[in-house]
Amino acid sequence: MTAAASLLLEALAGRPVPRPPVWAMRQAGRWDPEFQKLRGRLGFYEFCTHVDLAAQASLLPRRFGVDAIILFYDITTLALAMGLPFQMQPAAGPRPTNPVRSLADVDRLDAAPDPQRFAFLLAILERVKKELAGALPVLVFAGAPFTLASYCLGTGQDVAATRAFAAAQPEVWRRLLAKLNTATVHFLRTLAERGADACQLFDSWAGELTREEYLQWAQPYHRAIFAALRPLPTILFVKEGPELELMASSGATAVSLGTRHDLAAARRRWPDLTFQGNVSDLLLRDGTPEQVIAATRECLAAGGGQRHVVNLSHGCDPAMPVANFEAFVATVRSYRKTD
Repeated sequence: MTAAASLLLEALAGRPVPRPPVWAMRQAGRWDPEFQKLRGRLGFYEFCTHVDLAAQASLLPRRFGVDAIILFYDITTLALAMGLPFQMQPAAGPRPTNPVRSLADVDRLDAAPDPQRFAFLLAILERVKKELAGALPVLVFAGAPFTLASYCLGTGQDVAATRAFAAAQPEVWRRLLAKLNTATVHFLRTLAERGADACQLFDSWAGELTREEYLQWAQPYHRAIFAALRPLPTILFVKEGPELELMASSGATAVSLGTRHDLAAARRRWPDLTFQGNVSDLLLRDGTPEQVIAATRECLAAGGGQRHVVNLSHGCDPAMPVANFEAFVATVRSYRKTD
């Protein structure tokens, strides 16, 4: 892999880098006019399984100068491979055709689905790796058990509804989390064996859990998954997660921060951990390029130039102007330690 390609992996490993690497969650997606041209009238899942188009979409951010490519697919890809069909509903997101309600529903899910069940994703990975020819590292991802379980129940972002199900059906909930834990390790190991360079675990909705719930439904699974994936570099994302101490002790190579977190303070407290983030995704949506440049420079200063992967606090918003993303990436690429 070239020096440019190794920038992300070197930063994750804590080795010296000339500047922090930069990429963005959802960098390949509907905010980008070029993506909209590619997608046309295709449905979301239809597009995801179209190997050529999904590979092209994954590679689109390369033109902005990002330091990593993350594959275009959805966290429900694993649940689909396990045997739970989903549909993408406008303004509501992915919804299971037959939501998990019973132990029998959990038992029907395959904890180690044949890779042929997600062969399209393996083909996208192969296509992207071939196209990049070592120029950039390739990231893959999965939903953590709590967040993916929420989608399997059909509750999604409604943490109160997920909590109510867990209280009413504790054994179903426990078995579902355990099965998703096993399947997630299987899924990410398979992708790593096929050439993925690093992975991010999304526990997007775990940030709304109480500390007690987080200790039951999130932290044990993070630790188990990251331990099972070593030595693959790993990143933990919990949207605006308040339990930074627990996130830092998850075993992840890097922890992704939200706007609620003080990056400089986190770097001082955990000097041997890499942090990712944390320019506001809403600023990139609503601000000017000049404001984006200023915020990115502040983030770079807080990160100190080492053990820092520049990213957003959340994924690229569909309404983000292209000029703002250009300003974000260009500012990082022009970083010098004397800035």
